[in-house]
Parts: sequence; C-alpha cells; structure tokens
Amino acid sequence: MDHVEVGSMPAWRFGSVDHGLLLAEVPVPQPLAGEVVIDVRAAGMCHTDVGVVQGHLRPAAVPLTLGHEICGTVASIGAGVTGWAAGDRVAVLASSGGPGTGRDGGYASRVAVSTDLLVAVPEGVDDAAAAAATDAGLTAYHAMRVQGEIQPGMRVGVIGLGGLGMIGARLAVLAGAEVYAAELRESLYPAAAEQGVAACSSSITDFADKRLDLVVDFAGMETTRGAFHAVRAGGRIVQVGIGRPEATIDLLDVIAKQVQYRGSSTGTREDLAAFLDLLRRGEVRPHIEQIGFNEIGTGIQRLTRGEVTGRLVAVF
Repeated sequence: MDHVEVGSMPAWRFGSVDHGLLLAEVPVPQPLAGEVVIDVRAAGMCHTDVGVVQGHLRPAAVPLTLGHEICGTVASIGAGVTGWAAGDRVAVLASSGGPGTGRDGGYASRVAVSTDLLVAVPEGVDDAAAAAATDAGLTAYHAMRVQGEIQPGMRVGVIGLGGLGMIGARLAVLAGAEVYAAELRESLYPAAAEQGVAACSSSITDFADKRLDLVVDFAGMETTRGAFHAVRAGGRIVQVGIGRPEATIDLLDVIAKQVQYRGSSTGTREDLAAFLDLLRRGEVRPHIEQIGFNEIGTGIQRLTRGEVTGRLVAVF
C-alpha cells in the first residue's frame, strides 16, 4: 500500500450503489473499552459484499468499510481487555452487525473489534486461510456439523461446489459420510473427487435413488425444490444459500416424507475454533486465490461476474 499520513489509512468504502466500492482515506481506529485494534493481515472477499455493492443487501450505516472475513494481529488494546496482548494472531468471527456489516470492517489497514468476536489462530494456519475460515469455513462447518447433525455412514447431498460448498463436502467426507454433489460447472468435478466426493451431477435429483439422509443447499435457487425431491423420507435439508429470496417446493414431498427443513447462518466462536483446528491438522485445504489490497475493487467485480473459483482473499 502507498504511504499515508499518520492518523489516516486507506480503506475500501461503500457509499451508494451508484458509486460502488471506492478507495478512500479514513481515520485510523482507536479501541474503545472491551475492544482491540487489529493490524489486518488478510481479508476474505464474499458474495455478501457483492450483495451490498449491488444494493440487494443494506448495511446498517453508510458509508461503510466492507470486509467481514478478517485475520490479523492485535495492535492495541482498549480499557478492560484481558486475555489478549499485542502481537496475538486472531481471526474475527463474522457476525451480523460486526465489522464489515454493522461497523467498519477489514478492507483497511486496521480495524476495531470487540473481544467477544476474537478467536486465536493456531500456529501453522496462514493468514489467508484463517480469514476465509471466519465466514466460509465457519458457515460450512455450522451447516454440516451442527444444523445437519451429520453422522458416520450417512448419505449426504451437497448442492453447489463454490467456496462454501466444496468445504462443506469435505467436512461431510471427514465425518464419514458418503457424499454426492450437484454442480453445474463440470470443471469442478475433479476437485470434488479429490475431496472425497463419490459422484457429481448437474442436479441433486439425479441422486434421489441414493435415499439421501441429508441435503445441504449452498445455492438456494430452484435447487431447493430438488433438495426436497432427493432427500429420503424422514430426512433433513439444511438451507445455507440464498441465490434467490424465494423458492418453490413440492408440498407433497414435505408432507409425504415428513422432511425436516432447517436454515443455517454463520456459527459460534467454538465452531470457528474447531474449523481452524481442522486447518491446522491439514484435514481441510480450501482453494484460495490471493490478491493484494489495491485489487479489492476489481476483486469485487470478478465475484460479481462469477469469475472466482474457491475463495478470494486480499493479503496485505
């Protein structure tokens, strides 16, 4: 990044749909009571940011520095903070109303964060992977392990093999499940096979004969109807993706099969710590493309056009 005056820093700010995401100068944050300020080392990029820039999602206040997938080191500590020290490597739990959604986020040199959102990053986990873990990893983990209640021997369907779905598929394999994935992009099938996925197809309904115990929908379009068709009687569907705000389902599937239908969003600090430990052990290796801070604007444009495979992370 270019040199800036003491007391100010560059940040990628959203002000309006007309102007999109712009690089601006903002004051360096100072920690309030119960907060730390973090030197940002990596900030993951998410389709939620695309939704904000396009006007589909409304942040709590504008202008706002985006970036809710954050990893960095503690730079300074506010009053009353215990258990954290300058230099600690931390990941920030992605949360509604937290940095990047309700207050200024991680597309900047520094960010102020409440300590109740901090999780220590284990040695051996790099900054980019830790940043992606705070949302993509966390969300996939919570959907599969917590809401999905996955158990060894289950037959699991995964809809969508994007950044979250590929992680979710791997988590299901690690749990001892037999995994079948629905994805339109056949170019992702070899990567899915490397993660342990048994078979891929363009539609989850192609696996209805497998009597799937659990289907996790990371897409959330017409795919939701297919999930109800593919799941077995008494099975469970977990909804993560919201590609469209509305979906049509066959009520006969719901009633005749007595299907459980659950939503899933983000997760807890415990979930994030557990996922970071999987990264530490090398059991999960998300596909990450790294870019520089000055490329965040074009990165959002690439996400909008669907040109990113896996997760895009800006490394400072």
